[in-house]
Amino acid sequence: MSRARLSVAVIAWNEEERLRACLESVAWADEILVVDAESTDKTVVLAREFTDRIWVRPWPGFAAQKNFALDQAGGDWVLSLDADERVTPALRERIVRLLAEGGPAAGYRIPRQNVFWGAWVRHGGLYPDYQLRLFRRGAGRFADDAVHESARVSGPVEQLSEPLLHHSYRSLEDFVQRANRYSTLAARDWLARGRPVGPLDLIFRPLGRFLSMYIMRLGFLDGWRGFVLAVLYADYVFLRMAKAWEARLSRNDTN
Repeated sequence: MSRARLSVAVIAWNEEERLRACLESVAWADEILVVDAESTDKTVVLAREFTDRIWVRPWPGFAAQKNFALDQAGGDWVLSLDADERVTPALRERIVRLLAEGGPAAGYRIPRQNVFWGAWVRHGGLYPDYQLRLFRRGAGRFADDAVHESARVSGPVEQLSEPLLHHSYRSLEDFVQRANRYSTLAARDWLARGRPVGPLDLIFRPLGRFLSMYIMRLGFLDGWRGFVLAVLYADYVFLRMAKAWEARLSRNDTN
């Protein structure tokens, strides 16, 4: 009996700096699909070195883009990746065994090693950072949550121990830009859920995030990276709550 076939679906936008490492790490797969969101750099040119299955389309959102990629897959299993992620040799070997065995689960959560400023950050709640990315074709779809999309799988789901590498933020500026964008979406979601917000939330919620990451989840063991990340994530929480408070005040003024 031949092993099951694997399709790797990658979404990208202006990722010429990081896409090559991603695609090289999955060059062993039976099929690679790249869905590009109208990049203005050499992302598509680079992708053509690895596959001819490339789609260029306007950006509809993370979940919609990933689901479009899933719909193009022809393999028995699908591994969904972002351009800043890489499959480690250990994860490759594990996936190959799963393909040969045919499962047994319908989907698998993969631990993700988040790399910041050249080093893997092991604490602060940033590991194992499980992501549901490997599933039988047709069994998984991405739900469009307010801030981060997440996969839903019909059937049993298990966890792997072999990691996926995640080179998330290019720089502090990249983090700040994304935090500003995501905090706006998170603030809207906060209010849409009918959750209360007041001045004290602007103080205690960011403080709670810092203490949770840096002290309770041992972020201090990651040295200066742990401290900087705890401050940055606390700032993100402050922005989320401040934007939610501002929006609530604006609603009250118009009523």
